[in-house]
Amino acid sequence: MKVLVTGKGGQLAWELEQTAPESFELVSLNSTELDITSPQQILDAVSLYAPDLIINAAAYTAVDKAETDSKAYEVNHKGSECLAHVCKKENIRMVHVSTDFVFDGSKTTPYQPDDNPNPINVYGDSKLKGEQAIAKFLGDQATIIRTAWVYSAHGSNFVKTMLRLMKEKETLGVVYDQIGTPTWARGLAELIWAMVVNNATGIYHWTDAGVASWYDFAVAIQELGLEKGLLEKGIPVRPIAASNYPTPAKRPSFSVIDKTQAEQISGVQTIHWREQLSKMMDQLL
Repeated sequence: MKVLVTGKGGQLAWELEQTAPESFELVSLNSTELDITSPQQILDAVSLYAPDLIINAAAYTAVDKAETDSKAYEVNHKGSECLAHVCKKENIRMVHVSTDFVFDGSKTTPYQPDDNPNPINVYGDSKLKGEQAIAKFLGDQATIIRTAWVYSAHGSNFVKTMLRLMKEKETLGVVYDQIGTPTWARGLAELIWAMVVNNATGIYHWTDAGVASWYDFAVAIQELGLEKGLLEKGIPVRPIAASNYPTPAKRPSFSVIDKTQAEQISGVQTIHWREQLSKMMDQLL
C-alpha cells in the first residue's frame, strides 16, 4: 500500500515514519512540499506518488495564536476540505487526526465519539469544521481519530518545555483544574497503522490510558526526569487554577475521551500515560 503523509516535520508524521509497517510504501511531505490548502498541489502530489491512502497529520496547533490568526481555519478547515475533495475524486482512503478540543469540557465522564461537539475556542472550531468537511465529501471512506495532549521525543511539546523550565526556574506553577490524558505520539502512530490494516472507518478517540491534570503531568515529568538523570535537581511544582493563568483561548476543563471503540476495532490496548511517558523520556537520554 502506498501512503502519503502530510505534516512532515511534526511530531505525529515523524512517529508514523518510525512505525510504518514494512509492507507500506511511505512518502511524507512538509508544508513547503505540499500546501494542503491548494487543490492543485494535492492533485500534483497524488499524480506523482499515486497513494492508496492519505494520512493528514498536518495541522495548525497554536491554540492561543489561533484566536486571532485566520491561518487556523485555512489549514484545519480548508486544508482538510481540499484533501477530502481530492480523495473523493481520486478514490483514495483518508485518515485524519483531530482533537479533544471539539468538545466544551462540560461532561464529567469520558467523551464518546458520537457525543455532540461544542468547541469553545477557534482552534477547536477550525478542527471541527475540518471534520465536517471530510464527513461531507467522504462519509465512511474516511477515518477520523481525535486525540489529545500529544508529545514526542521529536519536536516541541509540553514534556520538553517542562524539562527546560525545570532547569531554568526556581519554582513552577502548573494548571491543576484542566483534566485530560497525555498521548505519546508513538502510540498514536501505532494505533493509526492498526486502524488502516483493519480498514476502520468513522470517528474514533485515542489517547493513552488514565487521567491527569497538567499539574499531575508536570509532576510525573519531574519525577521521571530526576530518576533518569535528565534533571539534576528538583524544584517546587505548585498547582494553580486556570483562572490564575489566563490565556487568549479558553480550554475545556474536562477532555477525557473514551477509547473503547478504537481498542476493539484495532486490537491495540491503551497503555497508562505514565508508562508511555517513561518510554518516551528514555529516548531523550
